[in-house]
Amino acid sequence: MNKLVSRSLSVAGKWQQQQLRRLNIHEYQGADLMNKYGINVPKGVAVSSIDEVKEAVKSAFPNENELVVKSQILAGGRGLGTFQNGFKGGVHIVKADQVEDIAGKMLGQILVTKQTGPQGKVVSKVYLCEKLSLVNEMYFAITLDRKTAGPLIIACSKGGTSIEDLAEKYPDMIIKVPVDVFKGITDEDAAMVVDGLAPKVADRNDSIEQVKKLYKLFCERDCTLLEINPLAETSSNQLVAADAKLNFDDNAAFRQKEIFALRDPSQEDPREVWNCLLFTFFFLFLFFCVYK
Repeated sequence: MNKLVSRSLSVAGKWQQQQLRRLNIHEYQGADLMNKYGINVPKGVAVSSIDEVKEAVKSAFPNENELVVKSQILAGGRGLGTFQNGFKGGVHIVKADQVEDIAGKMLGQILVTKQTGPQGKVVSKVYLCEKLSLVNEMYFAITLDRKTAGPLIIACSKGGTSIEDLAEKYPDMIIKVPVDVFKGITDEDAAMVVDGLAPKVADRNDSIEQVKKLYKLFCERDCTLLEINPLAETSSNQLVAADAKLNFDDNAAFRQKEIFALRDPSQEDPREVWNCLLFTFFFLFLFFCVYK
């Protein structure tokens, strides 16, 4: 019996690694969180109806000639996606007087991308953002590294496309900076990252401070991934997180209640939720067998 339980626990452990789920939040939620940490993000407003679109354009962007309209789903590839109603593209740069029309073609519709599968995901919100004047695009990410058992910062002086494509096209431009989890990020660590990013116009010292703030967010909020692609330079000489993806450790839900309250069940794959429940019941059964 003990051998059977031991073998079952081993299988459960492998299954748990496969089924482990991380909280993923929408782009507008991530931007709001980064803004609270003093990280530069584009001005933006999330809206869920045409009335809210009208109000946002009028009140938040009264002097903007162009805006970026971004569909909000928990999947990548939005820009090249196609809606089931035939409308193409989940991200559009349009004139201010066209925002209402474009948002109307997205809200309540199902967007299909390479990452959603053929079933797609429903767009319940769109994110209206100011159109920045960008002079350079880079890649930045912080993740957890098994080899160093701590945070690892990955940066590339090229950005705007997937890290897989960047690794294939520009392998020599990608740098990796491990951070000692006990010491935290040092000025030297942050400077190494900034030098790897090789910003063209952004102030070096300000950029170092931005990197340190990103690391602070990553640690304090129990992130498993913080990816900014692109991390952009603007004509006003700033580093700006133009698009970001944040994942959080499920095990930290008890101390990150504010973050986990942002969870969007409508975007989750029912099969993943069901598999997670099955694993929980399976684990409890094994626990009972061992300790009864």
